[in-house]
Amino acid sequence: MRMLTHTDHGALRRDFRWNLPARLNMADQCLAHDAAAVAIIDHDGSPRPVTFGKLVEMTNRLAHALDVPRGERVGVLRTQSSWTAAAHLAIWKSAAISVPLFKLFGPEALALRLNDAGISTVIADVEGRAMLRAFPDLRVIVPEDGLPGAGAFPSHPTGPDDPAVIIYTSGTTGAPKGALHGHRVLTGHLPGVEMSHDLLGQPGDVIWTPADWAWIGGLFDVAMPALALGVPVVAARMPKFDPAAVARLVDDCQIRNIFFPPTALKMLKAADIHLPGLRSVASGGETLGAPMLEWGQGAFGLQINEFYGQTECNMVASGAGRMFQAQPGAIGKAVPGCDVAVIDDQGRPLPDGQDGDIAIRRGAASMMLGYWNRPEATAEKFRGDWMVTGDKGVIRDGHIHFVGRDDDVITSAGYRIGPSEIEDCLLRHPAVAQVGVIGKPDALRTQIVKAYVVLRPGFAADDAMADQLRDHARRQSAAHSYPREIAFLDSLPMTVTGKVMRRELRALAEAE
Repeated sequence: MRMLTHTDHGALRRDFRWNLPARLNMADQCLAHDAAAVAIIDHDGSPRPVTFGKLVEMTNRLAHALDVPRGERVGVLRTQSSWTAAAHLAIWKSAAISVPLFKLFGPEALALRLNDAGISTVIADVEGRAMLRAFPDLRVIVPEDGLPGAGAFPSHPTGPDDPAVIIYTSGTTGAPKGALHGHRVLTGHLPGVEMSHDLLGQPGDVIWTPADWAWIGGLFDVAMPALALGVPVVAARMPKFDPAAVARLVDDCQIRNIFFPPTALKMLKAADIHLPGLRSVASGGETLGAPMLEWGQGAFGLQINEFYGQTECNMVASGAGRMFQAQPGAIGKAVPGCDVAVIDDQGRPLPDGQDGDIAIRRGAASMMLGYWNRPEATAEKFRGDWMVTGDKGVIRDGHIHFVGRDDDVITSAGYRIGPSEIEDCLLRHPAVAQVGVIGKPDALRTQIVKAYVVLRPGFAADDAMADQLRDHARRQSAAHSYPREIAFLDSLPMTVTGKVMRRELRALAEAE
């Protein structure tokens, strides 16, 4: 079910139409392939192919075991594996709503999402089950424990706009919000995924990403589009990114297509790892400069295709080496089916070369239905017919250039991290009176999380306290977003309304 059939970008943009059928279920899209074909290659030391026939059986057994009503929210607390894919597929077959949960979350981050989505059932692995012991009222299903045999499980009838998945944002302003997507979201990702991988779906293609499937980048930029296209996807989540292990994995599984977050590319470059057998390399999350693109040309023998999107509407712009030459600093051109513009405060598209807000016109199939139970926040996301990304940019000759962010999001090692959730976590420590969290520039990770803390009377501002606060944030919030640096201040810069002025904290960090 490839969406792009040739490499004339202009013609593809002109002629493309979303032809969404009245009945659409993502599980059916992913499983409608030859039963003997390889769907997933599980890799835990050695490759273990899982056919589509086997994946159908796993999905059906899990769907029968789930036995949840239409619209029920079901959490998935697992890392990359064939059972993780089967978990989402079983939920979608049931016309329920899957909610991916990250294995590095601490109890507070988990509780926020479980409570906000109203989750009473979670599909986990053994490690995930241990993490959920703090929530005794949850029903936890671990497929590896064994599931009773079961027959077919026909997908419940769903349409393109029926709810299918909630993916939480990074919480840049306030608590993380759940972006609710319909069954059209997978179709909506396909043109951008195909474009960023130079027409993914060619004979011999096998795809992998180190990005976790708990995020939209792993789940809908790689795992589910690969299944929909019939491209084998490798399930091999590394506890810690290891460039040498990546080279072995590529060889073990004959991987030809990879989505590398920018930090992973920097680590490969630092380790002088070359992967000449790849057919496509895509990257997203932050822009790559000319030196990195030049290095990629030598290390991979191809153009790294940068792509752009966000949880609310993903894969809307991309580079494509087979279609056009990349421009350093650009995040690609608009994907077929997606109207991307730079607009002014009134929602009017601006001419080429003029800075403004990057926005996406309503109608893109990867656009969210709205924020879960937050109609006001949903309305605030739009300016007329345009969904505003919160990023500033400029368009030149069709290439979209990222200028800066409108919000306080921190981009660290490929993750988008919102400061508010970390601040809330640190404020729960008895020693903390006030806190402001920002991203500090870092050569490897792009940014690291830095916290500026005002302590309560009676607590010492020393290294031991900094270590204590770091451990608190790592355990309670998330292991990927704890503050790697903590500094103590007598007071924080505040607005007249009492808001922390993060821009002044950023200036302070840059001056260090």
